[in-house]
Amino acid sequence: MEPAIGIIGGSGLYELEGFEKSVEQVVATPFGEPSDALVGGHLAGRTVWFLPRHGRGHRLLPSEINHRANLWALRSLNVRWLICVTAVGSLREQYKPREVVLPDQFFDRMSGRAQHTFFGNGIVGHVGFAEPVSATLRGILHDCAVAAGLACHNGGTYVNMDGPAFSTRAESHANRQLGFDVIGMTNLPEAKLAREAEIALATLAMVTDYDCWKAEEEPVSAEAVIGHLHANVAAAKRILAAAIARLPGVPDWPEHRALDGAIMTPQALWPAATVAALQPILARFLGGD
Repeated sequence: MEPAIGIIGGSGLYELEGFEKSVEQVVATPFGEPSDALVGGHLAGRTVWFLPRHGRGHRLLPSEINHRANLWALRSLNVRWLICVTAVGSLREQYKPREVVLPDQFFDRMSGRAQHTFFGNGIVGHVGFAEPVSATLRGILHDCAVAAGLACHNGGTYVNMDGPAFSTRAESHANRQLGFDVIGMTNLPEAKLAREAEIALATLAMVTDYDCWKAEEEPVSAEAVIGHLHANVAAAKRILAAAIARLPGVPDWPEHRALDGAIMTPQALWPAATVAALQPILARFLGGD
């Protein structure tokens, strides 16, 4: 199976110019059901898989997204590069609605962190996460955004909250004081699991609002977010189409060997059931990919 490119985002993102849709695939995983069927096809000669993060029709709360199932499904289809398109609130005056931010750091304010790793059940792994985003992939996205004439901020810290309610003003001001740049509810688990799955990930964050810290602006609402998000979709599609055409065919970036030295448990002690559940992720240690 040739190395593929994955896109996580809204259900309409696969309507890219030049994308030749070929299949919708329901993937069964050891971690339950992914958010939806994956849409596969080809663009610029590359295999691409799209997954709607909240399910088609936006049916899943952020806390209901089965991130492990989503990332396992993508890795089982040999996705080695992943672009996450996501809506964020801005915590900085200069990061304006309808602009693009390419985060290079994350801060975790989530609960349920036990669900954000593939390891456990007899295999202990600790991946390096000091630089949680693929710098090479982020650079490609930046070049494509600039070429498309879009306002793009290359870098910034994404703070991940649980939701589903938006921030209080006190929380929003505290996040600003801590130096965070944008806030969202979904992307950090994707980044953690992608690193464990040896997938190079970068995030295309589309600013939809100023959270609620900016007193002269209306506090963030679902209606305002949706309006800006729809306006951002066309921009995201242009960036994605250009970036996909620029990605290499061979997965030889540092992120593609993230598990080197990360697994603490000797292979002789790996439980058979855990090995079977993690087969797409551990394949190269088992004589596979």
